[in-house]
Amino acid sequence: MSAPNRLRSVRRVGRFGTASGASGAVRGSVSPPGPESPTADGRPANGYDRGGPSRSMATVRRVWTAREDSAPMESVESIRAVPGGLEGDRYLTGEGYYSPFDVCEVTFLAREALVEIRGSTGIDLADGRHRRNVVTEGIDVHDLLETRFRIGEAVFEGTRPRPPCAHVEEVADEEGVTRALAEGRGGVCADVVDAGAFVVGDEIEVLGSTATDWAGLASAMEERAGE
Repeated sequence: MSAPNRLRSVRRVGRFGTASGASGAVRGSVSPPGPESPTADGRPANGYDRGGPSRSMATVRRVWTAREDSAPMESVESIRAVPGGLEGDRYLTGEGYYSPFDVCEVTFLAREALVEIRGSTGIDLADGRHRRNVVTEGIDVHDLLETRFRIGEAVFEGTRPRPPCAHVEEVADEEGVTRALAEGRGGVCADVVDAGAFVVGDEIEVLGSTATDWAGLASAMEERAGE
């Protein structure tokens, strides 16, 4: 795969029928999904587009922060990302529930997941009770794993899935929240690579993969050995 600072083209069809397009801002078609079993990276095994060809740019739909553990999430229109997290958020200041042992600097969640949850369970988490920072639209957030991407002035690197926990349900004060966010709907973690501000409505621009190209490495070693 390409180095982190090079643009790439992604053609995977994702969890909610979203498909990353050519390098740069990601485009995809969005369709309502059904329940599926997740794969090892948190992505459901059968995440194929079952809907129409509605096209949409991948964007930031909402931004949420909480100043301390268990405090209500607050919606903001603009935010500054710095190494360690988002300004004003509990995980940047070390006040998060899992600080300092299991920290996601910034968490990303698909709006399409929230739509599915409300439709299949009746649980409405659009008020921020999912306790994730950035709600996206038009992209499978699992496509951001092992990837660098830009939002506004900030650059992030997707690191790992963020499955739900019992604490989320406890703070949400509604039975079934943990189960609702399971099966690939819990979002992903990302680290802040370059500090910068971004706002609701900003596009998500994929910059490149950070995954090791093992096949390419093996091929290069074979070529060198044959010289």
